[in-house]
Amino acid sequence: MATTCSDEAAGVVMVWQRLATSVVHRSPWFEVRADDVVRPDGGHSTYTHVVAPGSVTVLAIQDDDQVVLTRQWIYTHGGTEWRLPGGAVDDTDAGPEAAARRELAEETGLRAEKWERLGQIHGADSLSNHVDHIFLATGLTQGEPSLGPGESDLRVRTMPFCHALDLVRQGMLPHAGSSHALLVMALRRANQK
Repeated sequence: MATTCSDEAAGVVMVWQRLATSVVHRSPWFEVRADDVVRPDGGHSTYTHVVAPGSVTVLAIQDDDQVVLTRQWIYTHGGTEWRLPGGAVDDTDAGPEAAARRELAEETGLRAEKWERLGQIHGADSLSNHVDHIFLATGLTQGEPSLGPGESDLRVRTMPFCHALDLVRQGMLPHAGSSHALLVMALRRANQK
């Protein structure tokens, strides 16, 4: 398989060629692969990367413009973090929107009447193929959450949209999908004025 990128200014198409791939490590959540490649400059090397399923992030906004946030311990970063509801796209999900609906309901108990795709973000391009699908959820109704075993410390909070945006400005919302969702919505609102 060849991956291409173009240098439009020079009119040249550069191609990465994958000659072989091997799985270095496999877990239920991701694989680490080592690919023998030929770079665009013609040199040979090994490109080691993580292949991971997609995830979803949900910007759930209540009718009173309160944003739904979660706070929990994030093992890989060694501390608690604010973030929007979300999680992995499971094999049993029909797609990213189905995963977003499921994750919002599991973590917060909320169901949304209206769903809108806000885009996607690639958080670690040189390391992983991971894609985070971003959704806006409105018309919310409350139900009971259904937290998994690793989520017993998850807490749900709401705050005004402007305060959630302040968390981004202050560097207190480091989760890429969460910050991206809030910034996309802030830009949309600014363009509507």
